[in-house]
Amino acid sequence: MAVDLSMSVLVVDDYNTMIRIIRNLLKQLGFENIDDASDGSAALNKMRTKKYGLVISDWNMEPMTGYDLLKEVRADANLAMTPFIMITAESKTENVIAAKKAGVNNYIVKPFNAATLKNKIEAVFPDNVPA
Repeated sequence: MAVDLSMSVLVVDDYNTMIRIIRNLLKQLGFENIDDASDGSAALNKMRTKKYGLVISDWNMEPMTGYDLLKEVRADANLAMTPFIMITAESKTENVIAAKKAGVNNYIVKPFNAATLKNKIEAVFPDNVPA
């Protein structure tokens, strides 16, 4: 994987077990700098104080959803270019379309494994993958 494994990754999920699972998958892939947040507003606060190379966020959270977080990130000039992967248990077409329109870089439907996560991350950074 030619992705920069030293970049900071922010995992956003209101379910601690899911954060732990994603963190473990990222570590299996070689990522070391992994932070987490329990909802969109906590994630936004962290993103405004630290630069992240990638955000992996759940869709369904309270009080701020991953979708709302995505819209906030894309509306903020300082954060707008941050690669963003959305994770959801629902594969509804309208959700995928809404996320794409809001500027999501990729979309993962639960359940998923390390190989799926690796492929989705590599697809977000196509310039880094050797030809």
